[in-house]
Amino acid sequence: MTPIGDNELGNDRGAPAPRRSTGSRPAPNVADEPRWRKRVRRIGQLLAVAGLLSSPWWGRAILRQMDFFRVRRVVIEGARYASPDEIVSRLRVDTTASIWDDVSPLVARVKEHPQVREVRIGRRLPGTLVVRVTENLPVALVNSAKGLVVTDASGASLPVDPTRTDVDLPVLATRDTLLLRLLGEVRAEVPSLFARVSEARRGGRGEVILVLQEHRVLARSDVTAARLAELLPVELDLARRALTVVELDLRFRDQVVARLP
Repeated sequence: MTPIGDNELGNDRGAPAPRRSTGSRPAPNVADEPRWRKRVRRIGQLLAVAGLLSSPWWGRAILRQMDFFRVRRVVIEGARYASPDEIVSRLRVDTTASIWDDVSPLVARVKEHPQVREVRIGRRLPGTLVVRVTENLPVALVNSAKGLVVTDASGASLPVDPTRTDVDLPVLATRDTLLLRLLGEVRAEVPSLFARVSEARRGGRGEVILVLQEHRVLARSDVTAARLAELLPVELDLARRALTVVELDLRFRDQVVARLP
């Protein structure tokens, strides 16, 4: 039998209108929703967000207005000598900012820190900014009128206080750019050797002298980190033979001369 609508009083034969039910229909149970429909809805939501993100003109503008994406946390990665608190203060970000705001002003502020060489800022949904910094690494403690100054490979002074920060670096009597550049290369390419250098200086005829923990190294002024790396197998061979040396000389082409006590 076809039900009659609310605006209908009866049928064509004059039969009385059926009595309306006073009971309420049960509410649909969300848990009873078919699994395929849930998946379709989730895919639609993901596609909507992806559509917003992929639009360079209006997508992010909409996302910036959503409280869900307000900045609630800042993570600093890669900072060893620079203080994370200093980096956060340079960002000048508060909770009214969105992670979808333009980060180029933030990058510029952090790069003004003398300890920072490169900055990359990423996003971690829903409200975290991830700041990844690459530092200007210290390579030496240079003697000056103010005491020992932490210096990088370019000769620039770094804002690292050696009395408060544990820095085990070679000591230079002067800000010698050749020695600083060499130490920077050794730190990058032969870190195990760099960790053993306690002092670097020039010799009487312009040679480079590196004072290691066990002995000293004499080399030409144009010595490279690759040439210094040739010391390592020689040192191993001398150790196997239980020989003690006071100096390893690299001034002769393709040779390492060991001088015994």
